[in-house]
Amino acid sequence: MVKRLELAKSSQKTLLNLTPNLKEKVLLDMLEEVKNAKFEILEANKLDVMAAKSANLNSALIERLTLDDKKIDAILASLLDTARLKDPVGVVLDGWVNYAGLKFQKVAIPIGVVCVIYESRPNVTAEVASLCFKSSNVCILKGGKEAKHSNLAIVSALHKALVKNGIDKNVITFLDDFKREDLINLIKMDKFIDVIVPRGGSELVKFISQNSSIPVIKHDKGMCHIYIDESANLANALKICINAKCQKPSACNAVETLLIHKNIANEFLLNLANEFENLGVEIYGCEKTVAFLSKQIPNLSIKKANDESYDTEYLDMKINVKIVHNLDEALDHIERFSSSHSEAIISENFTNIERFLNEVDSACLYANASTRFSDGYEFGFGAEVGISTNKLHARGPMGLSELTTYKYKIIGQGQVRK
Repeated sequence: MVKRLELAKSSQKTLLNLTPNLKEKVLLDMLEEVKNAKFEILEANKLDVMAAKSANLNSALIERLTLDDKKIDAILASLLDTARLKDPVGVVLDGWVNYAGLKFQKVAIPIGVVCVIYESRPNVTAEVASLCFKSSNVCILKGGKEAKHSNLAIVSALHKALVKNGIDKNVITFLDDFKREDLINLIKMDKFIDVIVPRGGSELVKFISQNSSIPVIKHDKGMCHIYIDESANLANALKICINAKCQKPSACNAVETLLIHKNIANEFLLNLANEFENLGVEIYGCEKTVAFLSKQIPNLSIKKANDESYDTEYLDMKINVKIVHNLDEALDHIERFSSSHSEAIISENFTNIERFLNEVDSACLYANASTRFSDGYEFGFGAEVGISTNKLHARGPMGLSELTTYKYKIIGQGQVRK
């Protein structure tokens, strides 16, 4: 592994002098190579899915693992969008002249070597690689073993585009021969790696955060909440809650807990429960929710929620529902159980909306919209490295600008400090 990291580190030199036009061309070539390899990628993915099913992996993981024509098209679209984005490297962020006549420029530069550790989703391979390449970063990819064949097929296509343009293929390094015990060594390799981005289960993120000697940008679990205020447009609220839970329940930006104001709870709960029952969503309710719905819909399958429920990222057709007295109780619940990912308020009360947006400490906050928009593509970033729940250095969808840092260039004419 050390030799591969050495080669990856040294390959960054080849990226530093690439022009924006050449980087765009290479990314478009990557798009063509992935398109040409579509059959091979889908066949490789079938092997991974078969193995995952044989190993009885959970349905959410298998859904994230599975590729089809639609997901391949999404990969191609993200490559195209990333190719067309403005190159972030070399942008002058600020400039001034000091008292001594020195000319200062604050200039965006790549971070260097970015290691992303992730599970399941093969599309992450192409998206992270393209973003890192566009921002002149080397990427080291450690995908989950459950997606090994899919990831290798995608990396092979990306490497063809690099070789075609005379670029060292080590700028995209995929660690395929990787054992579980290698992880503790990898996260100590600060000589070769500048930042680690873990995206996966909370235990993986916690382990890396606690043991890494390399700076970590956490992409933690998505304990997302929606608060339905007493002033909410209930038709909009119902539509948003269904979308946030059901459109893609395996996504980290899917809602896991609904907090409903007591004054509209009875009317809203009845409509919500009927919709969820038809869609196959299992409800974990607070005591009041269980009592009300059990009486109104006697045959409804509903379980009692507890603190463990409120702290569980289901990634499935399950949801917590809690009746709260007011906005303050909703804010207290979110502060206690949120993972700082994405939260929403459904309200027509401007004061409550402003309080929610100002007081909730999460990366993405919505008023009258679904949490499912927490995504680099939806934000206009082309793709994303992931959704950062950190405060430093990146937060929310991590795109091109978050893959840069800066340095100062200072030009003088013989000045010396007195």
